[in-house]
Amino acid sequence: MRWRLAFLLAAVSGPAFAHGGADDSVAAWEWDFWIVAPLALSAFLYVRGVQRIWRRAGRGRGIAYWQAACFGAGWLTLFGALCSPLHWLGEHLFTAHMIEHELLMAVAAPLLAVSRPLGAFLRASPKPIRNTLTQWAHTGPSRRAWRALMDPTAATVLHGIALWVWHVPFLLDATVENEFLHRLQHVSFLGTALIFWWALFRRPRSNYGMGAMHVFATMVHMSLLGALLTLSPRLLYGAQTANAPLFGLTSLEDQQLAGLVMWVPAGTLYAGTALAMLGLWLSPKPRRNSAVSLE
Repeated sequence: MRWRLAFLLAAVSGPAFAHGGADDSVAAWEWDFWIVAPLALSAFLYVRGVQRIWRRAGRGRGIAYWQAACFGAGWLTLFGALCSPLHWLGEHLFTAHMIEHELLMAVAAPLLAVSRPLGAFLRASPKPIRNTLTQWAHTGPSRRAWRALMDPTAATVLHGIALWVWHVPFLLDATVENEFLHRLQHVSFLGTALIFWWALFRRPRSNYGMGAMHVFATMVHMSLLGALLTLSPRLLYGAQTANAPLFGLTSLEDQQLAGLVMWVPAGTLYAGTALAMLGLWLSPKPRRNSAVSLE
């Protein structure tokens, strides 16, 4: 327990740098309190919750080893995208910023969605808080809101809206100068991506065929957006690409490379996931339902 508390305190007590860090001209790790504190707290709660579940049910029971590994991989991806020098680079180069976004939506979010974190978080919470949350989750409005969010079509549309709205040129450029908008953008991307993947992965294997179609649809419109950025003959994001010459690129080249990241690598991740879901849907059904329960 002591080492976990020490880790949490050390993580959240680092300097809360402003946008770009203390020295904006040097690549550095980002120790922003509003980023590090939630990451540290989520890691602490998950580890504690898994320990409690395994202590009662046995190791690998309740939460499988592979689910714990997925949470760890998703958490490390978030940490790398938001705290490593990639984050600093993303504030100066549009291409790096796009890589950061795709790590949030196409890598971290699906890994976290299949890791079954809610059970661990609840188990780690004090009993009064756990009881209050459980009671609230079973109220009529909460159940209706949850069902609405977990509808695959609604989740797909919500994720798509976030993706396209935040790439409206004046909004995306505004995130360069406005730290609140920058944080809101990241929360929107990660939050809607979690809802999207959660809504698909929580369903039984017999629904994976339809889930694959939602992933494919997302890949198509995201690739279209990436293609528009890549093939645009004029500069759309002046503020995002203003520092591109410092890295040996023109502003238009930076925009085109960013679009290419969204178009090809990210599109490939979505296509691979859709094919994997189709493969699971077409494969012989196991004796027991293999769907991951995330409720």
